[in-house]
Amino acid sequence: MNGNKVKVDCCEVNIIHEDIVKKVRENMPDEDLLYDMADFFRVFGDSTRVKILHVLFQSEMCVCDIAALLNMNQSAISHQLRVLKGARLVKNRREGKVVYYSLDDEHVKQIFDQAMAHLKHK
Repeated sequence: MNGNKVKVDCCEVNIIHEDIVKKVRENMPDEDLLYDMADFFRVFGDSTRVKILHVLFQSEMCVCDIAALLNMNQSAISHQLRVLKGARLVKNRREGKVVYYSLDDEHVKQIFDQAMAHLKHK
C-alpha cells in the first residue's frame, strides 16, 4: 500500500474459539455465490469500465458518444460495454440504427458511490 509494508498481527497461541468458528461457518454464503461476487468485483478492476459507468450515471449514451468523450476508439468501448453488460451493470436499447447504453439499475450507482465514499474516507 503506497510502498509501505503492512504489519499483520498473528495469534501467538493456537486456540480455536469453536463457538465463533461454528457461528460464522453457519452464516457463510455458498461457495458459488462468493465466486460470482469476486467475479463481479473484478469488473470494476479496469479504469475504462469505471469511466464508462461514471459517464452513464450522467446520461444514456451511444458507443460513438462514449468513445468521443473518453477519447478512445469505438471498438475498445464496445468491448468494455460487452463486459459491463455481461455483468448486468449496463443495459442497452435500440432506436433505429443507434444503440443506447444506460445503467442496468440504481444498484450500480449505489455500489459505485459506496466505493467512492470508502476511498475518500481516510
